[in-house]
Amino acid sequence: MKKIISTKYAPADPVHYSQATEAGGLIFISGQLPIDPATGNMAPADVKIQTEAVIKNLEAILKAEGLTLENILKTTVLMTDLGQFAQMNETYAKFFAKNPPARAAVGVKALPKGALVEIEAVAARD
Repeated sequence: MKKIISTKYAPADPVHYSQATEAGGLIFISGQLPIDPATGNMAPADVKIQTEAVIKNLEAILKAEGLTLENILKTTVLMTDLGQFAQMNETYAKFFAKNPPARAAVGVKALPKGALVEIEAVAARD
């Protein structure tokens, strides 16, 4: 049975998608943009700042379920400029310094709202 996961501490569009869903102990987190959930504003156009904002949104969704970033098994990073991969990775590594999840990084032409980075994740309950 699918469970819908939602928190006011991460951006959401409840009409078109769920922030996350869970089935069989696996949590599938929708791609997160660098949007401040309190204001609805996009983080400044800096890939490091946006990466941090995105990961904090992932973290908020997990926290709503009593989980942490440590529960993430895999992430998919979407970037509009893979030339900024090193900068994204520098910030990403601060959050996943120990036992990092599997990861894919994909270059895309554009992301919603002009974001530079979006990250989706799959997590598991211990």
